[in-house]
Amino acid sequence: MPQHHTADTEVVVIGGGQAGLAAGYHLRRAGLDFVILDADTAPGGAWQHTWDSLHLFSPAAYSSLPGRLMPPQPGETYPDAAHVVAYLTDYEQRYDLPVHRPVRVAGVHRDGARLRVETDSGTWRARAVISATGTWSRPFIPAIPCRHGFQGTQLHTVEYERPSDFAGRQVIVVGGGNSAAQIAADLAYDSDLTWVTLREPRYLADDIDGRALFDHATARRKALDEGRTDNGGVASLGDIVAVPPVRTARDTGLLKPQPLFTRLTATGVEWPDGTTADADAIIWCTGFRPALSHLAPLGLRGPRGHIPTAGTQALADPRLHLLGYGDWTGPASATLIGVGRPARDAALAIAELLH
Repeated sequence: MPQHHTADTEVVVIGGGQAGLAAGYHLRRAGLDFVILDADTAPGGAWQHTWDSLHLFSPAAYSSLPGRLMPPQPGETYPDAAHVVAYLTDYEQRYDLPVHRPVRVAGVHRDGARLRVETDSGTWRARAVISATGTWSRPFIPAIPCRHGFQGTQLHTVEYERPSDFAGRQVIVVGGGNSAAQIAADLAYDSDLTWVTLREPRYLADDIDGRALFDHATARRKALDEGRTDNGGVASLGDIVAVPPVRTARDTGLLKPQPLFTRLTATGVEWPDGTTADADAIIWCTGFRPALSHLAPLGLRGPRGHIPTAGTQALADPRLHLLGYGDWTGPASATLIGVGRPARDAALAIAELLH
């Protein structure tokens, strides 16, 4: 689309990763006219930017978007990120989804009965918008005293690629979730690893993978919808899925968590009792925040930066839906298998609103 061009459509989907594609599938089924705007230069969403050894928590058949089963990856129970990218690329082509890329959205504005989506490639005016930008572009690093005084390398999960980059070096991995455990397991063999967690790591039972997590999240949402007791969600089961590389490193004694330090020093970290550890690099596996800056012109932010929603629909503007940011926009909606149902609900709600 040429610069400064303006086009009208029924729905604009912002984000061409797994959530955006699931939305596109259901919008097509609902008979709506739509475009998908993706900031990346190629298909695959955040999966194309992950570290080399990342694998899914679930077998391929349990990691699928609506309408198209993910084929198994030969030799792998749990597919790797490259396999997911290939699947998403095929999915986009198979359903001939109207993805425009690279298009970076600057802001969404009210424009009478429509929402105006301003981008670096022109303007779209839509009767409804689905925001599906995820969290990968907003890495979070906590405010640790003296963090900027450390003279070594600091990077976030999003910047980690492979263990060979740290061979023979002293590395501190910070975080108690799945990314931290997988990256720590990656580094445990060829680097001098210190793994730091806020609390003792909680591993899920070895036989639990993404299938059980999705079932648990879905059961929780059903219970809450029916006014029954909250089962605590996925977090009640544990924080870390014991995928094979993590299990092996743990069982061979290579993953020994240390408590969180109090501050950084020029050469490493210091704990409350004054003991220190030197480090060449610190990898912050400390999570993400929703990428919602493009929605700032609408003035919808509520507590903790979230936009209040009923399901996926913004309470203050029913023309806006948020998809794939976590349980607050649908149970397990940040997962491949979990995003299909809230994507369907969003498409149906938009169809009802427009017609």
